[in-house]
Amino acid sequence: MELTATQQDALTELINIGYARAAAALSDLTGHRISLEVPEVAIHGIGEIKTRLLQVIQDEVASVNQIFSGPINGNAVLLLDREAALLLNSLLTDREQRQEKLDGAAREVITEVGNILLNACLGAFGNLLKVQVTFTVPYLQVDKVDKVLRSITVEGSELEYALVIHTRFHMRASNVSGYLVIILGVTSLKTLLDELRKWEERELG
Repeated sequence: MELTATQQDALTELINIGYARAAAALSDLTGHRISLEVPEVAIHGIGEIKTRLLQVIQDEVASVNQIFSGPINGNAVLLLDREAALLLNSLLTDREQRQEKLDGAAREVITEVGNILLNACLGAFGNLLKVQVTFTVPYLQVDKVDKVLRSITVEGSELEYALVIHTRFHMRASNVSGYLVIILGVTSLKTLLDELRKWEERELG
């Protein structure tokens, strides 16, 4: 499935609103100016997502997973490869980047970053689209991409589509790239696109 140009623009705008909130929260938390950029938004079938992610992430990933439910339900995941996760932790905490693996403190930092980012995006979905979205406490998983994707399930849902948002953190003259993946069923995707159209109409009206 491909988004129309109008849908892509509206969805990018909506996610950017969520990212602006997340960047402000992270800046307040760390005392450093942080901005978040959404270079690309695309929708893929669930069967394609593993292949596409493996083209850009070959090693282990740190993933922060959050299940959400309501009229739109699914699973939202922030994916960072190991180097990106270590660099992000170093930039946020002023620790030297000499670690080769994520220790307990670094895992807490990445989980909190994921929590802020996912809550901001899902909150933007709920607030601006006027739908009630509830979400679970996020959890961190460090594993290969295929194992992370295999573990993502939502009880009672037929997950068929993945909304993939290439994400870039800018801070302290450094950039860290990752991916936000929002996995949805057919009904949830239709609801999202319908509510997005209504939001656009309200904005234009």
